[in-house]
Amino acid sequence: MDISTPAQAADFSDLKASLARRASEIEASLDALIPPVSDDSARLYDAMRYATLGGGKRLRGYLVVETAVLFGVSEAAALRVAASVEMLHAYSLVHDDLPAMDDDDLRRGQPSAHRKFDEATAILAGDALQTLAFEVIADPATSGDASVRADLVLALARASGAAGMVGGQMIDMLGEGRSLPLEAVRRLHELKTGRLIRYSAEAGALLGGASSDQMKALLSYGHDIGAAFQIADDVLDATASAEELGKTAGKDEASGKSTFVALLGIDGARREAEVLMNRAVTALSPFGDRAKHLHLLARYMVERKS
Repeated sequence: MDISTPAQAADFSDLKASLARRASEIEASLDALIPPVSDDSARLYDAMRYATLGGGKRLRGYLVVETAVLFGVSEAAALRVAASVEMLHAYSLVHDDLPAMDDDDLRRGQPSAHRKFDEATAILAGDALQTLAFEVIADPATSGDASVRADLVLALARASGAAGMVGGQMIDMLGEGRSLPLEAVRRLHELKTGRLIRYSAEAGALLGGASSDQMKALLSYGHDIGAAFQIADDVLDATASAEELGKTAGKDEASGKSTFVALLGIDGARREAEVLMNRAVTALSPFGDRAKHLHLLARYMVERKS
């Protein structure tokens, strides 16, 4: 694939069809793993399902499945891990939207979980989704190899905890109303957004028993698309409408956050995202045409409109 020229519409149509198919499969896995119940925990399960089902691009889950394909991993195993990372991501969004955090009433075009239910239920639903994500990947149904399951648990814990997503959220909160330098903003988003995206590329490789060189390539790819994704998010927050985003637009500027757009301008941010996208695609060279959808996903991360 020539990365120096823009992707054609047909290429994105192919990717979008692949994304839609995988999203449907991941949705079915989530539906099965978080079944509705009729006992006294029904409200909790309803909130978990509300936060997780029926929306989102499933980009993280897609990364898991498409990297697993490179190693011939069974679809059932890949979909379980994809569902688990989507649960973890959903938990982070539920908590991120709370009044004590970003205080957002809109998520995926619908009322946030704490608005649909209440704050206490939203907190508990997030907690339950987080623990269920680890339960799913620790279950022998995900892999018959206990060392693979242990590696998945360890990698997800590192990506999502104080040295990853949660740590990034803390830095983000402390940075409100302050002017952070560019390197600090890069670090913030590497933790808050990038680590979970990188894990999603890593997870498929862990399932498939990747070599050290293959793992290095996919970690590099995941790191760069994670950074590019956040820059694109900053651009969209500054340029798109709430209807296009499915969440409140302009929140970063309103809360006084330092963003790539604030520091680099819209054109500068787009240029940086382009550099990262090209670097991510280069990292995939060991996999050749088998990584076609991952190539296109890198560009889609940058050029998406929502």
